[in-house]
Amino acid sequence: MAQKNNFQFSIREYRPSDEHGVMSLFRDGILENVYPAFFKAMSHPDHVGVALSISMAGYVLGGSSYFQGLLFGSAWAGLIYYCCHEIYETYMMRRLSTDMADIQASYLDNPDNGFWVAEDGANDSSKVVGMVAVMGKKAGDENERCDDLNGGVMGEFAQDAGDGSYGEMSGMVVVFPCRRKNLGSQLIQKALDFCKERGYTRLVLDISSPQTAAVSLYQKLGFVQTASHNNTHANRWFSRLARINVMRMEKFI
Repeated sequence: MAQKNNFQFSIREYRPSDEHGVMSLFRDGILENVYPAFFKAMSHPDHVGVALSISMAGYVLGGSSYFQGLLFGSAWAGLIYYCCHEIYETYMMRRLSTDMADIQASYLDNPDNGFWVAEDGANDSSKVVGMVAVMGKKAGDENERCDDLNGGVMGEFAQDAGDGSYGEMSGMVVVFPCRRKNLGSQLIQKALDFCKERGYTRLVLDISSPQTAAVSLYQKLGFVQTASHNNTHANRWFSRLARINVMRMEKFI
């Protein structure tokens, strides 16, 4: 049954007719993280120092040319932006070629998985303004990831999870105009309710470190960080230069 709130949003299961809106929302939701990641990376003292050093080298090599100094510094900034873009672009393309390639088969045809969209019912032409997906996982699926994780307590969580099954949430996106209206919290609650119905004892998700607003929301809703790693599935040097980590957050249900 669709859930409604004061802002005339409704949350329901995905339909094939939602494909265009969902794909557009998914792409925008992933790529919007590029600029925050870039600005966060460039504000790091190491990158500031490198940018200043390269700019000074350009200034000297150019015969006291401010333009060449600026050009050299911009080249370094461009490299960092490219790394950030490649990380999120790689993730997006990987998802579009796997589970997102056929949402019906990946989620709706499997009772252990779920995919929901939020509609804006403020006018006659309702459109998709949010989405969230949950995929059921077994204990062995998580154990395969442990070599990539550090600084967490994965073993303790796995022991507390009964038969080891859990829900993994992904694709939680809300369009910008509909944020700060409790829609994100409602989508997450929908995922939690589904996990409870399926008998999962926890909901987990991976989120990149530049997504500070999303991290704050998850923490507010009771999620805690249990591990982190820098395997972004892009070139490892891109992750190092962009200084992006992937954090695993979990909540017991």
